[in-house]
Amino acid sequence: TEVTEKLEEVVLIWTKQIRQVLMESEQIRREADDVGPSAELEHWKSRMSSFNSLLDEIKSSRVKKIISILQAARSKTLKQWKELDGRVTIAANEAKDNVRYLYALDKYFGPLANASPVMMEHIPSLMNIVCVIYYTSPYYNTSEHMTSLFLKITNQMINTCKTYLSEG
Repeated sequence: TEVTEKLEEVVLIWTKQIRQVLMESEQIRREADDVGPSAELEHWKSRMSSFNSLLDEIKSSRVKKIISILQAARSKTLKQWKELDGRVTIAANEAKDNVRYLYALDKYFGPLANASPVMMEHIPSLMNIVCVIYYTSPYYNTSEHMTSLFLKITNQMINTCKTYLSEG
């Protein structure tokens, strides 16, 4: 029982740390007003990296051994652990999926940033891919995500026009 208590303390510390990471990831992002769509991709890539590292740690043999010992001891801390493990898995899957969909838009980010204000040739294709993302992505098809993406695309178009006017 002494070993079980020590292992439960370790799992409770891990649980607290994982909750903190999840809570921070769910907070509203603060970004500059003129940030472009590449920032959206970078955000999700960073989040994917964080959650994949966390998943790797959760799936490590050391953690699995501790969890299996606590399962044998019928520890009550495992209920919290399993819930958090599921939440981390969902967050990792969301980030991975969003990166995959946003990479489809990535080829338009460069031309959008470097084009002249007559960037109309890129916009229909860009909007088609945004529509595909909205209708097919299981995670990115929320109004918050789409609004954020459209805002960043618009910011990039405005920045391109400003640069064109100031240089031209």
